[in-house]
Amino acid sequence: MKELKVRVIGGGLAGCEAAWQLANRGIKVDLYEMRPQVMTPAHTTSNLAELVCSNSLRSDRLENAVGLLKEEMRRLNSLIIKAADLNRVPAGGALAVDRDSFSRYITDTVGNHPNIQVHYQEIKEIPDSGYTIVATGPLSSSGISGAIAQLMKEEYLYFYDAAAPIVTLESLDKGKVFKASRYGRGDDYLNCPMNKEEYARFWNELVNAEVVTLRDFENRVFEGCMPVEVMAKRGMDTLRFGPMKPVGLVDPRTGEEPYAVVQLRQDNHEATLYNLVGFQTNLKFGEQRRVFSLIPGLENADFIRYGVMHRNTFINSPRLLDSFYRMRENNRIYFAGQITGVEGYVESASSGLVAGYHLAGTLHGEQIAQFPSTTAIGALARYISNPTIGDFQPMNVNFGIMEPLGKRVRNKQQRNRSIAERALKDIENFIHPE
Repeated sequence: MKELKVRVIGGGLAGCEAAWQLANRGIKVDLYEMRPQVMTPAHTTSNLAELVCSNSLRSDRLENAVGLLKEEMRRLNSLIIKAADLNRVPAGGALAVDRDSFSRYITDTVGNHPNIQVHYQEIKEIPDSGYTIVATGPLSSSGISGAIAQLMKEEYLYFYDAAAPIVTLESLDKGKVFKASRYGRGDDYLNCPMNKEEYARFWNELVNAEVVTLRDFENRVFEGCMPVEVMAKRGMDTLRFGPMKPVGLVDPRTGEEPYAVVQLRQDNHEATLYNLVGFQTNLKFGEQRRVFSLIPGLENADFIRYGVMHRNTFINSPRLLDSFYRMRENNRIYFAGQITGVEGYVESASSGLVAGYHLAGTLHGEQIAQFPSTTAIGALARYISNPTIGDFQPMNVNFGIMEPLGKRVRNKQQRNRSIAERALKDIENFIHPE
């Protein structure tokens, strides 16, 4: 009997998830990761599944679409969600992780799987034979990018992504910072409150600060990773309704809601590092220190990582891929991760799960049905493969792309909960058909 084997190009969240799904179903996998041989502008280690932006996988509540997506993936034995659950750090209703232990866990688990062989080398072409999952991510090297472009016979689309700064806990002014999550849901965040005058000064310096000049910049910044200085330029109060909104937070020193607030989220298990929530930025490093030091409590902050901005690449998936993330014109090649136009850590891992799950079944001669459109996994797969979409843009999972309930429920939370309950029932029926 011929050995079943698949190449997975890219050791990020999607690639590791795809390899895991294949390997657990008896398929041999050659997983290729170009780091540390070839580094990217955003990565700093050679670990698999390194998180380069936030350490948060966002909400873990079923009333939120990404929370539902996580729970569906848990039931499908997702490696990425298991790693996140095991390495989580306090973040209120969100699932945030210690980024180093998270990636180390995945690196060790994948590397020790008997069906996975990890190769640390750059792949510059897509083989003409055999099955391949391309999960090279939004920071694909020029070599593999050229091979993908040639394969697609279409131009890439692209946008720019940004990462937030990280500061040390010990460098903060504890007298100005208070612990709390919104609406009294614990105390997982550190909060830096501002009055009206402090906010006005901060906003003025932020919008006038120097930014890094980007080549070929076309102002196609994905809304979910909008640099804080770009957001601020939309209006003086924009940040107060965005990452600096004070709603649900009470400053214990005044007993009142601040005019604006900057939240810091724990970034490691030891709680020695915190990132500035929603403060992705393209400011020059010196400007970051100058401007962000105007935030109360951060006057003498030690920035162990400044925010960075980098180019993210994605393909025109609606024209090129089906709902299994498989090429329409070449059924031996799959794509997974942010390169497909799914946006977010969990969404990227979900695409790898679908690609690996489907390809494993195909190689075993099974008939694999599409994931139900009533589920978050299925809805996301259908979105990126919908050929009627014209101007395709990256998409986070959301209830708007899922099949409606078919009945009116006025309360949004109850409506979302009902959609989630239906989805979990349908995902169970998909995994364990009667």
